[in-house]
Amino acid sequence: MRSITAKILLWCFGVLAFSWVAFLAVSRVVTQPRTSTGANAGDRELNSAIRAYEIGGADQLKGNLRNLRRSIFGSYFLLDAQGRDVVTGQDRAALIAGVQPGESRVTPSRDILFYAANNGRYSLVWISNWVSVPNTIALRDLIPYYLLVLVAVTALFWLLARNIAAPIRNLAKTVDRFGAGDLAVRVDSRRRDEIGNLSRAFDRMAERIATLLTAERQLLQDISHELRSPLARLSFAAELIRTADDRDAAVGRLKKEIARLTNLVGALIQVTRAEGDPSLHRPEEIQLDELVLEVVEDCRGAGEREIAASVEQLVIVRGDRELLRRAIENVVRNAARYNPGAIPMEVRLTTDGDTAQLTVRDYGPGVPDEALDKVFQPFYRVDDSRDNTTGGVGLGLSIAYRAIGLHHGRLWAENAHPGLRVKMELPVA
Repeated sequence: MRSITAKILLWCFGVLAFSWVAFLAVSRVVTQPRTSTGANAGDRELNSAIRAYEIGGADQLKGNLRNLRRSIFGSYFLLDAQGRDVVTGQDRAALIAGVQPGESRVTPSRDILFYAANNGRYSLVWISNWVSVPNTIALRDLIPYYLLVLVAVTALFWLLARNIAAPIRNLAKTVDRFGAGDLAVRVDSRRRDEIGNLSRAFDRMAERIATLLTAERQLLQDISHELRSPLARLSFAAELIRTADDRDAAVGRLKKEIARLTNLVGALIQVTRAEGDPSLHRPEEIQLDELVLEVVEDCRGAGEREIAASVEQLVIVRGDRELLRRAIENVVRNAARYNPGAIPMEVRLTTDGDTAQLTVRDYGPGVPDEALDKVFQPFYRVDDSRDNTTGGVGLGLSIAYRAIGLHHGRLWAENAHPGLRVKMELPVA
């Protein structure tokens, strides 16, 4: 049921209906007068009373007669052969005068008398006045049955309260744990009503907050680590301007260090946006072949290495065009950075069923096999000195990896001997 309001109303109506039926059934069954009974039933009751009397005396017989009274209202008497009450010794022979076992009659005082059974030694007699005292008798004797009904109703309402309160308490505990710093905790509710919707909304919110906080923490760690060297070189270049004989060369070096620092900050912003708020992304249908050719031409125009492109026509994917363009460009520029000038690097786009695959290969030195997965980590460098020679900061492939992941694709690298082959898979729209 999708509405908790409807669920509560149905539970209440169901419990009320159950209570009404239960009370009605108890009143009807328990207070139903029985003015005739089969011979077998009367004999069983008589034999039961006789056994109780012979085993436990008058006290146990009283308990046996009380049990009979709970099933059928009235007064029960066990009489001996002379018509005397075996419990009190009172002469009650007049009660059964003219009445045969198994028969009933209405006395002058409008009592109902039923001569249950007689075995020659004992007789069992039942008397009740259903006209003058039924309400007094029924109220006292129905209390245990009504209490059972009330207990059942209470249990049903407790189940309803638990069904509503338990998931709310669980949600509150989850919120407290999340607020205390346990970013991995989730509700994981399977309910389909408003409480379930609230729980799933919290899970989505928690997922986004956890992602953003993790990205922020990682970014702060990366920035604090990576800005040390550029700032140190920038400080040295600024000091050099004051003391160097060639001021122009010192200013040029200062500008170069500023440009490097600017590139680093720009790359940090890109990697943060790549895993940031999905609401900032603008998914659309993109002609991937045109986008790949556009990136290849930009790289060629920027004086990169020679690129041999082989692109299958009309490959449509869905996603954020700017994120995909940045991812493809980072992979292509990373390959161009290490490709020797004598051999053109390769860019190849193909499709296989509902998957588009872009392969970018260079003919450089490649990377150690144990570093193939690490090259997609932020700031990872196979060669620590490459920042000085190539200007890279170790974020290009990391940005591409996260951007492709946001598009439900895959990005991985493998050694091509010679060179490195980076493959990118995206679902076709």
